[in-house]
Amino acid sequence: MSYQRVLLKLSGEALMGDLGYGIDPKIVADIAQEIAQVVNSGVQTAIVVGGGNIFRGMKASAAGMDRATADYIGMIATVMNAMTLQDALERIEIPTRVQTAIAMQEVAEPYIRRRAIRHLEKGRVVIFGAGSGNPFFTTDTTAALRAAEIDAEAIFKATKVDGVYDSDPKENPNAHRYQSLTYNHVLANELKVMDSTAIALCKENEIPIVVFNLLENGNITRALKGEPVGTVVGGHYEVN
Repeated sequence: MSYQRVLLKLSGEALMGDLGYGIDPKIVADIAQEIAQVVNSGVQTAIVVGGGNIFRGMKASAAGMDRATADYIGMIATVMNAMTLQDALERIEIPTRVQTAIAMQEVAEPYIRRRAIRHLEKGRVVIFGAGSGNPFFTTDTTAALRAAEIDAEAIFKATKVDGVYDSDPKENPNAHRYQSLTYNHVLANELKVMDSTAIALCKENEIPIVVFNLLENGNITRALKGEPVGTVVGGHYEVN
């Protein structure tokens, strides 16, 4: 299956590579090259990027910081990542716009749904920063929300593993990797695909989720072109 409009969800941790903190420019450049191949093939591409390589709101909250304040700081971290990815894409001549849910007019556009769709129609990559603009929501939920708003055909969640397993493959060598799952199975078994709010949003709007390994060269291109990569979650699939 090939796609016309998709949303790519990148974790902040993906941008730091083997570093313990921050951003690895080579990793970002490699990701940009793969996204460029997808864009140049005609697929309209939106991106939601996390901020965990810089600041994790839930972790800070657990250490005593006010949860809302911690989440807002995390949202600002996602904008830093979005701008970094925008720079990498534009250095290879891929037109890119960053839209933020918190106003930062000197560095990014405000999030406006119709403007985002228009950018996509013109072949520009749109990176959504600052999460949903509200505390207590993850960037996974933001990805589901934005995908529904822009009528994306699928969400592609790039991770450090090659799909969804029934248990941790690092601890259990016999862990089973699923090829396909239903939303209900993910929710009932609390599988670590996305948080439950994000899964429920995808279920309600019938948006499939593809979980795949970001670290394998060429996987972004293969996944977004519709090749079978990783695990797919959706209402019309079987648990396999």
